[in-house]
Amino acid sequence: MRRRRPLFMMLVCLLLTALAAPVHAAGANADRGGKPGQPTRDPQPPAFTEVSVHDPSIVRHGGTYYVFGSHIEAAKSTDLMNWTRFTNGYTTPGNTLYGDLSANLAGSFAWAGENDADSFGGFAVWAPDVFWNEHFVNEDGTKGAWLIYYSASSTYIRSAIGFAASKHIEGPYTYVDTIVYSGFTRDEAYDANSRVNKKWTNTNLSALVESGVLDGPNPDWFNANGSYNNTLYPNAIDANVLYDKDGRLWMTYGSWSGGIFILELDKKTGRPIYPGEDGTTPDGRMIDRYFGTKIAGGYTKSGEGPYIVYDRETDYYYLYMSYGWLGSDGGYNIRVFRSRRPDGPYVDTLGQNAVLPGNVDHTPYGIKLMGNFLFERRIGEPGEGIGYGYVSPGHNSVYYDKETGKRFLVFHARFPGKGEIHEVRVHQLFLNKKGWPVAAPYRYAGEKLEKVNRQDLIGEYRFINHGKAYSEAIERSGYIRLNPNNTISGDVQGSWKKTGHFDAELTIDGKTYYGVFVKQWDPVSEAWVMTFTAISDEGVAIWGSKLEDRTEVQIVQDIAADLALGDTSGVTGNLNLPTEGTRRARIAWTTSDPGVVTETGVVTRPPAGAEPVSAVLTATITYGPERAVKTFPITVLPRRPATLAAHYAFEGNLDDAKESFASGTPIGDRIDSVGGTIGYAEGKIGRAAVFDGASGVRLPNGLIQGDAYSVSVWLKPEQLTMYTTTFFGARNPDNWVSLVPRGPAGGQTMVWSGSAWYDGAAGLTIPTGEWSHLAFTVDGGELVVYVNGEERFRGANFPHVFTVPDAVFALGVNWWDPPYQGLMDELRIYEGALQPYEVAALAGAGG
Repeated sequence: MRRRRPLFMMLVCLLLTALAAPVHAAGANADRGGKPGQPTRDPQPPAFTEVSVHDPSIVRHGGTYYVFGSHIEAAKSTDLMNWTRFTNGYTTPGNTLYGDLSANLAGSFAWAGENDADSFGGFAVWAPDVFWNEHFVNEDGTKGAWLIYYSASSTYIRSAIGFAASKHIEGPYTYVDTIVYSGFTRDEAYDANSRVNKKWTNTNLSALVESGVLDGPNPDWFNANGSYNNTLYPNAIDANVLYDKDGRLWMTYGSWSGGIFILELDKKTGRPIYPGEDGTTPDGRMIDRYFGTKIAGGYTKSGEGPYIVYDRETDYYYLYMSYGWLGSDGGYNIRVFRSRRPDGPYVDTLGQNAVLPGNVDHTPYGIKLMGNFLFERRIGEPGEGIGYGYVSPGHNSVYYDKETGKRFLVFHARFPGKGEIHEVRVHQLFLNKKGWPVAAPYRYAGEKLEKVNRQDLIGEYRFINHGKAYSEAIERSGYIRLNPNNTISGDVQGSWKKTGHFDAELTIDGKTYYGVFVKQWDPVSEAWVMTFTAISDEGVAIWGSKLEDRTEVQIVQDIAADLALGDTSGVTGNLNLPTEGTRRARIAWTTSDPGVVTETGVVTRPPAGAEPVSAVLTATITYGPERAVKTFPITVLPRRPATLAAHYAFEGNLDDAKESFASGTPIGDRIDSVGGTIGYAEGKIGRAAVFDGASGVRLPNGLIQGDAYSVSVWLKPEQLTMYTTTFFGARNPDNWVSLVPRGPAGGQTMVWSGSAWYDGAAGLTIPTGEWSHLAFTVDGGELVVYVNGEERFRGANFPHVFTVPDAVFALGVNWWDPPYQGLMDELRIYEGALQPYEVAALAGAGG
């Protein structure tokens, strides 16, 4: 009979065996975003410090990461999570990066970028790339410098790429040369608001021809009328510089219409090695004598922000670029291709060349790593707000940490419901088993790619399919379940499996997606959750974020506890009654009095002078066999009559004709600037104020107080510039209301608020050179926008901005944007909300 070993002896033996076991490398897995190991306990919750740097390009110096971006902004971090800005924008002289900006970059500004055309009244210095060039020969004969390759731009095609050098990564940088120009013409020509002669001889092309580098201009650079052929040739912006695996130096660049190009650079001078002759690559792509080799895009299709990185593990060069437009309505999205050579050909998962074959729809081309999305937080789920997501993420760079094997995708993003505010985001990249990058669903929080247990993968997930198309639409999450039998159920059907330590393989609707499982920090639930990220052979990315396991009873209880309608004791607008909770649980509504509030939330307010009315809304929550009921008492307030508070008629002065408030004061081009001049001309009624595009009017503080008011004004714009305000009021720079003739929502005329990034878009843009009547009313949370007496927008939940007695007000200017240029007449401010017939009367009477 065998003797039994004591339990503690067995444990000791097991421990010794584990300690003595060899450590196994994971082969190709070892570098795919971090070395795998045994699962560890979740790290501490991360902390983040945000920064706004548009078009961020990342570089590391010592233990510090730097991002350099457009508008001469840059920031640094030691952990990729907490960023500190160290630049001062376009300040000059005393510019952090360039010193005396105007004088230092004069060589580039002679062509574009300063007080010219689209940069009239300011600067346009965009999308730089910074790197250490140990071979660069400085003016003093020493070797090695930080080089910054920047873009200076005046129109969508007239731009230039220049570069400057510094011994210190944070500058200041000294101008070296301007190396690539675009937008030039065959003959003398000028853009609006510009004195720059666009003829090609006014670029560096003349010197290149004189020195024999080029025989002369390429006739194909010009259309038949002599204009620049931007269908085939690039806009010279968005430079990215890289060393290939053999130590050669390259610069890729380009934006939109004509596509993306690449040029080899001389390592000692930093200047291009121009091909000198036109030709084609073996696969049929353009080689231009000046612009170099085309590697992506063309034929008027969107595509910009190229960034190439070589990955030693796969021996591929990966080309990242962005499709779409960068605004919140532009559908910006990140694409990727790969090649064995730095100059291409770059292809996607289907083998499609990144250079378009002609004027075709380019949405099928390239892996779409990320676009507009929202992991929607539905009622009953942890956290607050609408969820986690991005709008127009793009213009990325990539950093590969050779020491840890981690790869990082660095980009700017806007956010659902927050307008044009943008911030830097960093997501970890991983390589799937086919050598293609996949992006982590959540921002980097220090997570590691490590071995996961199959049991931890089973459960319900929020699910995003990024698709291939791009638009301003946001891909909202659905629900799927990874079942114990390896099937997928829910909004899509299929199968799943884990291969290796962390590899994910999901088959959905007959398409197989390859990626990884990785635990990440969910900022909404404030918890570490299991996620997956994968792409298909068609180049479609999918993401999943695991939900906490809950029973049917718990789900109904969670929804009932979370369901709220806000303060219903003084309702003034329609109510948003949700009909779905977490896991697609049903919420049904009934009302005790549909004449007060209907089961869909439509509110009928009593007339002015009447008493408030009340009703009860009842929500019935159903999930599976479980059910719960929750009631909400509703009190609806009567309408408040509108009374005229102030009337600025502009009859040769800035006085309030009602004499309730002080006169306005001319100011400069910002709300806190001095100077400025306001003139007067024939108006809609009598005289009107003339705004010259460099001046505004400061109105008395406290012009509006409370949450019920109306604004009525006549406008005759001379030009429409994005974001330019006409009537502006603010509690502080973070809480404001602006009447914008051409706003960020597709260029529409709109009432825009920065308190909760509210867009009250009119569905049209008022014309220049004509009088238009604009009015908007606010009553509680209800906003109504009128154009020429017709209602063009009605929405609920408008932010309550004027909560203080000394809010600031201005006409034509704010703290940030170009001033208004045009005429303004008959500004009327009311306490209370005007009725539609009252607005129509103001518009019809001409005042």
